Amino acid sequence: MMTIPFEPIVFDIKLNIHLILEYLAFFVGFRYYVFLRKRSTDVISSNNRLSIIIGAVFGALFLSRVIAFFENPVAHLQEDWLYNLNNKTIIGGLFGGLLGVELAKKIIGEKHSSGDLFTLPIILGIIIGRIGCFLSGIKEFTYGKETSFFTGMDLGDGITRHPIALYEVVFLIILFIIIRSLQKSNRTFKNGDLFKLFMVAYFTLRFCIEFIKPNSFYTLCLSSIQLLCLICLVYYHKFILRGITYVRKKLHLL
Repeated sequence: MMTIPFEPIVFDIKLNIHLILEYLAFFVGFRYYVFLRKRSTDVISSNNRLSIIIGAVFGALFLSRVIAFFENPVAHLQEDWLYNLNNKTIIGGLFGGLLGVELAKKIIGEKHSSGDLFTLPIILGIIIGRIGCFLSGIKEFTYGKETSFFTGMDLGDGITRHPIALYEVVFLIILFIIIRSLQKSNRTFKNGDLFKLFMVAYFTLRFCIEFIKPNSFYTLCLSSIQLLCLICLVYYHKFILRGITYVRKKLHLL
């Protein structure tokens, strides 16, 4: 199968397209969050929301870099501290943000679930960021293994690979539409369920998709990201079991 080589997009001013879209993802995601909050009845006060956001930011900053380092620690030890400081993974950021939020809520005594309002802005931000990853080609470690599958692309190194970033974009667009539809439906959800649905769905995708990346595999032949995905799914095991029970009841009625 003939493929057209893909050249990573880099500007002369040394700012690559991924970095630009990463900043755009943060900006658009935050503006979308502000828009949604103005149109909703938020039971959490502005001060507590700010504390929650701060907790999420610090948690995400820390764990995103720790998990990224353990993706390939031998290679990362050969890099300087600035490279490792800038090296990060969204999976670590999401779970670190979750832990940071829970810690912040515990400190300020907030009992209400805070995730639903962040769900769609987070998905939108990841979509924009993943487009940047795709346009960066093999400059970002979001490419897949060599493949002869029809979706394979030459991402810049002459090898036909799985365009993993595009797989994620398609999945997240579908997930965005589903969650948006559920929000508009007349169904009653527990506060926080939509965020849990996003986390379970996305972490399940990432667990599966890591098998087609040229990863370093550790315990149980799993990568550091896959191990974190399993931890997240265990964290949400009650929600998963509740979902399975709900589906079984629906199937029984049919």
